[in-house]
Amino acid sequence: MPYIEAARAIGCSNLRIVLLHVLPQCISLALVMAGMKLGGYILTEAALGFLGLGVQPPTATWGSMISSSRAYLSAAPWMVLPPGILIAVTALCFNLMGDSLRDGFDAEKNKLRFY
Repeated sequence: MPYIEAARAIGCSNLRIVLLHVLPQCISLALVMAGMKLGGYILTEAALGFLGLGVQPPTATWGSMISSSRAYLSAAPWMVLPPGILIAVTALCFNLMGDSLRDGFDAEKNKLRFY
C-alpha cells in the first residue's frame, strides 16, 4: 500500500508501521467479523447444550433448557418458547450489529461527495 511505502521512505521502523498504520486498518474488520460470528457461536453453544455436549447440568444454558423441557412438550409447550425465542433474538441482534458495523466502517459509502 502507498502509505506503507511512504512510512518506510521516511524511515519508520517495522513496529511503528504495524502499530500506527496496519493495526488501525484491521480493527474495523475484526469488529465486524466478531459481530457477525457471535450469532453463530451462540447458536452452536445452544445446539451443543441441547445435545448434552455443552456446559454440564448445574449450570443452565438455553440449549439445556430446551432439552430438559422436551419431556413436557405435549403438556406444556410454552416451556420451550422463552429459551428458543431468546436464542433466536440474541443471534439476530448480534448479526444485525455486525451488519451495522460493516455499513458504518464502509469507507466508500460514507465518503463525502461534492457534486
